[in-house]
Amino acid sequence: MSLIPLSKLPNFDPKKVPVLGVDDHLPAVAVKHLSPEALKVRFNATPYWEPEIHREPPISSRRVLPAAVLIPLVRRAELMVLLTQRTAHLAHHSGQIAFPGGKIDAHDANAIEAALREAEEEVGLHRSFVQVLGTLAPYTTGSAFEVTPVVALVEAGFQLQLNPGEVADVFEVPLSFLMNPANHRRHEYWSDGVRRTWFSMPYQDEAVERFIWGATAGMLRNFYRFLMA
Repeated sequence: MSLIPLSKLPNFDPKKVPVLGVDDHLPAVAVKHLSPEALKVRFNATPYWEPEIHREPPISSRRVLPAAVLIPLVRRAELMVLLTQRTAHLAHHSGQIAFPGGKIDAHDANAIEAALREAEEEVGLHRSFVQVLGTLAPYTTGSAFEVTPVVALVEAGFQLQLNPGEVADVFEVPLSFLMNPANHRRHEYWSDGVRRTWFSMPYQDEAVERFIWGATAGMLRNFYRFLMA
């Protein structure tokens, strides 16, 4: 089986992969459950839940490495999810939309510390603006990272400073948009006899379409399952 990342395959464009369906038959998370106060209650008394996606089919033969990402929920008129556009030259998930995050280093006390450190290094989000709510179930990417998503509230008023070696752009998407399955599209792609499926959540950001897909969309889908449990 080839272990070339999908994004490196000739002529592979995730935007052009056919849509199998849209999950508009599933209910959206109610607005009342998307407030900072409601999210605090949910994380303080987490119900039993199962992530929809545990692991992607592998595209790497190396051992799985621990990693962490921050899912930053910015306090505005409604909660907004801060996302990054990765630079095109990176070895993993280049050019894709992602959460701030990366590999857990030996000096990181835990996944939360790693996520906070990476957010500071990548986009300059200082931890003094961040209130961690909790973590979601680990998500193993095809590129062999076991990622712990760290969900946090972020106070407005922060000033970002992007690391040009890793981040090309940042933007925000309403949490209500991402927690509505009517915006969740399913895709399918076959490579060397292996069936790969993923979600996409395209968002029109003024004149730019932000094509959220792959691991980022998968973790958001798991967040939806967590909130609907």
